[in-house]
Amino acid sequence: MTSRQKPIVEMKSIEKHFGSVIALAGVSVDINPGECHCLLGDNGAGKSTFIKTMSGVHKPTKGEILFEGRPMHFDDPRDAIKAGIATVYQDLAMIPLMSVSRNFFMGNEPIKKVAGLPFFDHAHANEVTMSEMRRMGINLRGPDQAVGTLSGGERQTVAIARAVYFGAKVLILDEPTSALGVRQTANVLATIDKVRKSGVAVVFITHNVRHAMAVGDRFTVLNRGKTLGTALRGKITPEELQDLMAGGQELATLEGSLGGTV
Repeated sequence: MTSRQKPIVEMKSIEKHFGSVIALAGVSVDINPGECHCLLGDNGAGKSTFIKTMSGVHKPTKGEILFEGRPMHFDDPRDAIKAGIATVYQDLAMIPLMSVSRNFFMGNEPIKKVAGLPFFDHAHANEVTMSEMRRMGINLRGPDQAVGTLSGGERQTVAIARAVYFGAKVLILDEPTSALGVRQTANVLATIDKVRKSGVAVVFITHNVRHAMAVGDRFTVLNRGKTLGTALRGKITPEELQDLMAGGQELATLEGSLGGTV
């Protein structure tokens, strides 16, 4: 990634109101191709509303979103997916008893015709699934392996590989490491790094500073629906990032009032 590259997504002064509740209060963020842009914030910071606004679930109340330099007006998430913005949510939208290859191609089933009748093309689906998972560093026992037998990290990797294979230019990952152990987390972070290096823009939503620091190129902190700024890798310490997330000034004030016991 170079500084001369144009952002693939630009969110300009985005506000999102739900009645009298202001979930986003003038958020401006840009996402570059081939970068991992980490969006950090505690619960209630506005992270979920932010990604749902970027991915077409919510329409902004105010502000403008540009995608590849053009104003973006998505009627629903399917429009965003067609344009190349894919979101992997925590629940992953997978069927545990179904095979990996069936889950990989769910909604995009390859069809072959036999005697003029359409059938699911198992051979093609299996070959692609095994190949794409190997590329992400996961060696399956076989494409018919049930998704429910995979670890949490492997399931995340299936969802990420699926989104990339079907043309994601921007991949939004919603807390992909939040429920994982150390080894599974390392595997998912390695997958994110591979995706970023392939030229796909990754928006990594997390509240874990260590996970963000492992793969992030830039870090934007959300607090109460506002951005507290964006920092480049190497220009901010984990402690400074954690302090921003916690609302450093508020914490310092509280610490003073409690005599330094916080």
